Amino acid sequence: MTAALACLATGAAVTGCSDGTAADEPSAEQLLDDANDTMTALKSVTVDGKTTTVATGKGFTSRLTTDLKGACRSSRTWTNGARLEQIRIDETDYVRPNRAYLEMAGKDVTGTGEQQRWVKSPASETAEEDGLSDCTREFSSFGEATKGDPTKVDGTPAIALVVTDKADKGGTYTFYVATEGKPYLLKVVYKGADYRSTTAFSAFDEPLDVRPPAATDVLDASGLS
Repeated sequence: MTAALACLATGAAVTGCSDGTAADEPSAEQLLDDANDTMTALKSVTVDGKTTTVATGKGFTSRLTTDLKGACRSSRTWTNGARLEQIRIDETDYVRPNRAYLEMAGKDVTGTGEQQRWVKSPASETAEEDGLSDCTREFSSFGEATKGDPTKVDGTPAIALVVTDKADKGGTYTFYVATEGKPYLLKVVYKGADYRSTTAFSAFDEPLDVRPPAATDVLDASGLS
């Protein structure tokens, strides 16, 4: 009570008396930490990405729908038409490369029709560098964050948080965090010397329906070299 009376007497102009003014607003680092905690606690999310090189403008787009654990469906499509799809259910992967992807990978492709088969194999045998996913995604803070301007992402009020990292000279990340409802991470934009990328998040905690392909469309590669 004594502290409250002191605040009234001073017009709430002393430390500890601001009660919701700018002095009490969370820092950029706190906003980013809250967003990362919220994203880490999700049961499911959809992640759409686009990456292009600065030199050529070429790159790829991607989509990942995941429970952030062991079930997900992903796809990656390159500007040359190559496409790689994946379904992971626990310890099993189903992977479908199209004809253009096989050609890009230097494989001999016979015939003229499109490649429609899925290849089934243990998840431990897939290679993430080929564009495949392990369903998990890390949400953690790094570098130095500063507040940008209030904005909207697809109609949702958000605040921009600009992050720079000494390990990435010349590169900047802009994280867009929702300012109404839960502090979801809505979008991340990266601008660097060599490439640019945009990553958007949606379908937070929506029901996840990840199923294996029809058995008639699957080639079981378990045990094959």
